[in-house]
Amino acid sequence: MRKAGGPMARHRKKSSWKKWVFVTLGVMTVFLVAGGLFVWSMYRDVNETVTKVNDNLEISEERKQVETIEEKRSVSVLLLGVDRRGNEQGRSDSMIVMTLNPDTNEGAMLSIPRDTKTEIIGRGIRDKINHAYAFGGAEMAMDSVEALLDIPIDYVVETDMDAFTDVVDTLGGITVTNNFAFATDGYNFPVGEVNLDGEAALSYARMRYDDPNGDFGRQERQRAVVSAIVEKGRSDFSVDKVTKLLDVAGRRAKTNLEFNELVTLSTDYMKAFRNASTLRLEGSGGIESDGVYYWNPDPASLEGVQTELKRLME
Repeated sequence: MRKAGGPMARHRKKSSWKKWVFVTLGVMTVFLVAGGLFVWSMYRDVNETVTKVNDNLEISEERKQVETIEEKRSVSVLLLGVDRRGNEQGRSDSMIVMTLNPDTNEGAMLSIPRDTKTEIIGRGIRDKINHAYAFGGAEMAMDSVEALLDIPIDYVVETDMDAFTDVVDTLGGITVTNNFAFATDGYNFPVGEVNLDGEAALSYARMRYDDPNGDFGRQERQRAVVSAIVEKGRSDFSVDKVTKLLDVAGRRAKTNLEFNELVTLSTDYMKAFRNASTLRLEGSGGIESDGVYYWNPDPASLEGVQTELKRLME
């Protein structure tokens, strides 16, 4: 009986083993197929959104057909935070130039004071640099920043203030380190780490007149918020957040960055981003003969900033 039972038992065990192999393979196949469809769906959605924001950006084809990131060379990006009301063109309330060098893993972020008096390329006048966007959109802003800093501007990312708050809220808020206590728009910002939702982050970044460092302090907070958004987006990934961010980007953002370039930026350029230093353009301002306030860069400071940016762009 033991001899008869032995082979039968082994047969049952073998049959059970095969059964579970087939079940496991079946389940894995289902997951792989579903996962593949999901990944493809996400890729398609992201790609379609990026294509949409590319198409929304009204700049020349030459400006759109840039290959700097694909070639993994030093890159410059102009970040424009546009303040507009209704259907008006608006002005670039925030202008940040970011340069990243993937070879040396260095970078820099420079905020350009919006009242900076400089040549507006394409208009033949000297005016506030934030008027460049009002006169000729992102391309005139890029041209004018290039002339001011004497470096090429490869890419531009343009968003309005509603996009700013939507992105922060979609990420579940951000955390920044605040250097001095202040209150604005009904919010209190103590010294130390501060958690911000979208509206609070906007108020935090835009406060200007109560800062002991004036517009420079405001620029530093804007850069800190940008850095916090990038880090939160990379570290706190979820399907729901990606879907919502795609919706915000599709409605609010404009850029000449393409999908593959965004992927490369988030990988090969991230160390340079994290090592990025903060550059400061010194100068002074006042009301001039036309009755308008302008801020004029100090020539020596401007030359120093230009030299450092050129070094990073080599």
